[in-house]
Amino acid sequence: MTGSPAPYTTRVAVGEQDLAACFLVRKDVFVGEQDVPEEIEYDEYDAVALHVVAFAADGVPLGTGRLLHGPAAAARTGGDPAVGSLGRLAVTKAARGLGVGAALVRAIEDAARELGLAAVDLHAQTHALGFYERLGYEAYGPEFPDAGMPHRAMRRALRG
Repeated sequence: MTGSPAPYTTRVAVGEQDLAACFLVRKDVFVGEQDVPEEIEYDEYDAVALHVVAFAADGVPLGTGRLLHGPAAAARTGGDPAVGSLGRLAVTKAARGLGVGAALVRAIEDAARELGLAAVDLHAQTHALGFYERLGYEAYGPEFPDAGMPHRAMRRALRG
């Protein structure tokens, strides 16, 4: 498939249309599939987060994630200003298995590097630990509940 265009593209969300696409994916995955209450899915951090989004060639949103940094990330990173917090990573059911999730993680890491961050933390649902481990993240600390689901904290140091 050399020379074939990717079935999707990822980018930092810009403007209201991109943000609406991010929120639509999150509603489908977290609220619709995982029964996360809508009132806790969207929070005050959405306004200050850097959001990434993946679109199919026809413009259909396939996935999203967000990066918190600075004071917004402090509660999730032990207060270290050099560490960002990856979260709200979601890929639509139809797009799973295409590499969208990994592409979104890498896009978030690229944005974190551009912000001068040295590492990225995340709170992974335990069923997703293997996915993040394959991307270079290491779990630390005990399992904990978040939105009624078991999670573990993970971190990946960023290199140039």
